[in-house]
Amino acid sequence: MSSAMSVRGAALLAMASQMGAFIIQFAASVILARWFIDPDELGLFTIAFSFVSLLAVLQEFGINRYVAGEPDLDDDGVRTAFTVSLAISWTIAVLCVLLSWPAAAFYDLPGLLPLLLVVAASYFFVPLATVPMALLHRRMDFRSNTMIEIGVVLTNAAVAITLAWYGYGAIALAWGAFAQQVARAAIAQWRVGGKLPIPPRIEGAWPVLHFGGFSTVLNGMSQLGSRLPELLIGRLLDTVAVGLFARAYGLAWQLRWLVSGGMTTVFYPAFARFRDRGDPLGPHYERVTASFTALTWPTMAGLAACSVPVVNILYGERWLGAARPLEWIAMAQILMIALPLHVELPILLKRTRPLLWRFGLDTAVSVVLLAIGAMFSLEAAAASRVAYGFAWLAIHAPFLQGVVGFRWSALLRIWLQSALVTGAAVLPVWLSYRYVAPALEAGFLQVFAAAVIGVVLWLVTLRQIRHPAYFEIHHFASHALSRFGWARLVPAPRPASH
Repeated sequence: MSSAMSVRGAALLAMASQMGAFIIQFAASVILARWFIDPDELGLFTIAFSFVSLLAVLQEFGINRYVAGEPDLDDDGVRTAFTVSLAISWTIAVLCVLLSWPAAAFYDLPGLLPLLLVVAASYFFVPLATVPMALLHRRMDFRSNTMIEIGVVLTNAAVAITLAWYGYGAIALAWGAFAQQVARAAIAQWRVGGKLPIPPRIEGAWPVLHFGGFSTVLNGMSQLGSRLPELLIGRLLDTVAVGLFARAYGLAWQLRWLVSGGMTTVFYPAFARFRDRGDPLGPHYERVTASFTALTWPTMAGLAACSVPVVNILYGERWLGAARPLEWIAMAQILMIALPLHVELPILLKRTRPLLWRFGLDTAVSVVLLAIGAMFSLEAAAASRVAYGFAWLAIHAPFLQGVVGFRWSALLRIWLQSALVTGAAVLPVWLSYRYVAPALEAGFLQVFAAAVIGVVLWLVTLRQIRHPAYFEIHHFASHALSRFGWARLVPAPRPASH
């Protein structure tokens, strides 16, 4: 199997994994929101989860990227990385438990402390999965990765729904998160044959610590940007606003991860191979950007266009307050995916120091814009994410171009082509609002029919404008349908004009 074919196969398997995980998470969120959990309870859990996650990001310490991307890594090096991971992770987990009491006092919310303690305790299991999963990614063993991703979301959903059924409310979500970390550690250990640092090894720890120091600061800033909205909204507004924002952000993030999360997992080790071979990375990055934007932009634009009927149909009227924030958050995701792998590639190419100060700048911009928005309303806080998206592009795009060497003309052409196919994809939704029923009255059949027509127009437009992503889609679809003798159903890419 060629290298390109192996990457394509891994990407297909990773996307299938994301699809399965998304379906389970999505179904669980609908069941919980419709029948068991209200916005106030979700807001309470979200504050606890966001606070602990903000601290627990230090646990990873860049170990996964170090193990997945280090060119020369033997068994001793793996054991050293595992020892460092275990020591740092358990120290941070103890800190999370100890800080649960002052955090609960800061928010002065009844019932927050038990949630903080359960979520914090779950992070004792994180290091048992970090190195095993990095080894699986290094080997491009995405079959095992699929087992892990499906297994953990199934466990989370089963525990959370069962406890919510018995009336445990917000604490059911916390125990679901706890069970997820236990399941991740157990399955990852099983797939690598029980990798534990026995005996512990600290020799050669400096490269791990050096790499991890920069990576941890970057991850901390990234986590600050993603978790701070919920923490600030909880402090400046109330738990209901947090719950509505979390529902909107969670749905947008789940859908984005479904569409492009698997590709991120695959392309990091793939770019490590390109680097080791000495390939120019610019052309590879342009093709990756084409795939990311062609898939994610129409998805996020469609979610923004359908936000009102989607929230109403899935979660019910009591969650309609999440619809407008969902529009803004989905539009912000379009901007944030315009530069894929913006963290992974500078780390892979040892450009962490200049990346660090840019992350500091964009985090500061994010916090300021969010604080200003949250002072007015929930919708203003969500709208601040779009303003932040433009600032984020301005900060990171010139640097990434210098790191990877993509051509501006090629990237702008790809963005324009992806914008055209995005417009074609969402056009049926807007027309249905005008000629069938407005958004608040739109039913499932109207939204579903408009989405199906949008997908057809998306594919036709991809082919007609010779979007680079259509060649990859054609390859995947032809390969899958050829097993049934249906490969001819997929129109071949248009030949280049002369």
